[in-house]
Amino acid sequence: MNIVNYQPWQLLNRFRRELDQAYSAADQASTWAPSVDVHEEEDRYTLHADLPGVDAKDIQVTADEGVLTIRGDRRSEKRDGKPGYEYLERSSGTFQRRFSLPDNALADQIKARHANGVLEIVIPKQGTPEPRRINVEVN
Repeated sequence: MNIVNYQPWQLLNRFRRELDQAYSAADQASTWAPSVDVHEEEDRYTLHADLPGVDAKDIQVTADEGVLTIRGDRRSEKRDGKPGYEYLERSSGTFQRRFSLPDNALADQIKARHANGVLEIVIPKQGTPEPRRINVEVN
C-alpha cells in the first residue's frame, strides 16, 4: 500500500504564479525573461544573467531610485524562407528583469560585463559602519 501526500492546492498555486508572471511580463512589454543567479559576498553582490544570443549592444543596465533594471532584445534568426516543418523553442524579443537594490549597495559603482552569453553585474557594498561610542557628560 502506497500513501501519497495529496496537495490539491499546490497545482493551483503554481498555475496562479505562472499567470502572475505572464501578466507582469505583458505589463513590462517583455516577451521572455532570462534566468538570473544572485550571489552575496562579503564586499559585493554578483548577478549573473543567462543571455545567449544577445549582443552586448542590445543590453541596457540601469540603477535608479534603488532599482536595478536589465532590459534588452534578442533578435530572431533570419530564415531562408524554405517551406517545411519548423519547431521553435528559443524565445526572441524584448526582455526585462528588475531587482530592488539593498540599502548597502553602492549604485554609482555598479559594473557590468557580457561574455559568452552571460551578463555579469557586480554591485559593491558599503562597509558596515563601526558603532560610535558617545561619551556621557557629567553635569
